[in-house]
Amino acid sequence: MRALITDYDFPDIKLEREIFRTGGVDLVEAQCKSEDELITAARECDALLLQYAPVTDRVLTALPNIGLVSRYGAGFDTIDTEACRRHGVWVANSPDYGVGEVATHALAMTLALVRHLALYDRDVRAGRWHYSSPGTIRRASDMTLGIVGMGRIGRRYAALARDCFARVIAYDPYIIDGDFPLFVKRVTQDELFEQADVVSLHVPLNDETRGMVGARLLARMKRGSFLVNTARGGIVDLAAVLAALDDGTLDGAGLDVLPAEPLAVDSALARHPRALLSPHAAFYSTAAEIELRRKAALNIVQWSQTGRPMYPVVEGKKTPGTKSPQH
Repeated sequence: MRALITDYDFPDIKLEREIFRTGGVDLVEAQCKSEDELITAARECDALLLQYAPVTDRVLTALPNIGLVSRYGAGFDTIDTEACRRHGVWVANSPDYGVGEVATHALAMTLALVRHLALYDRDVRAGRWHYSSPGTIRRASDMTLGIVGMGRIGRRYAALARDCFARVIAYDPYIIDGDFPLFVKRVTQDELFEQADVVSLHVPLNDETRGMVGARLLARMKRGSFLVNTARGGIVDLAAVLAALDDGTLDGAGLDVLPAEPLAVDSALARHPRALLSPHAAFYSTAAEIELRRKAALNIVQWSQTGRPMYPVVEGKKTPGTKSPQH
């Protein structure tokens, strides 16, 4: 049984090496950025552990030995899950490793925007010392907080933020009423963007959510509102967000994730004074990174031993040593 770590941006992978060694899995290491590099590196492998490398139908067709794809992270938008189903390949993730970290990061961004902390910091460093230097600041306890997506992170964010705001509303068509906290009012998507003073995004990136927050929804927001995205960059139409910042619809935008990463330092977003940015770091704490990596690696060890990963996203048919059917 052999696994390939396709790519990673951790300082080292000592943790994974030890997990695979004790689990009886041979490890191959690479830094694949393309389909061709992945195909070449994984020729003799049964499973993939990936961070950003693309797993497509072409990759799986070229690699009939692959039976499991495990991803560092909760999201799996770089993996063609339908192709995996067709090939009988399992897909697994690390679904709950950083729930608290992302929720607190989103709340930190929310409150920093509402209180204009980045603008205060900028002004003090420039020699401007006055409480009104960044403009009008509204009382958070008079504001409505809107949450798009009430999964694990959305619910945790709601629990953390509830005491800061007048009310909390949320939109999620896939969560039953019983899974909404009692203090959260369920609304439609349009109602949320019309009523909320702050909108925080907590949904996966898929065909339904790609580009979801664009000019139409932003035009429904109150003038001087705030937008926070710690989910996936592709959910937001960045050009529409920049336009909303420029015309005053948005008083600020807190973005941890972007459609293309890393951000170019000379981009309009990087230069915008009312954009609060972090480098796809909402997931991160020392403990969360260890949990993320451990769970992603243990998916492969458990599959090698039992035929089933710990955290399946796509139910596969293959066990180590089996090949995809010919198409």
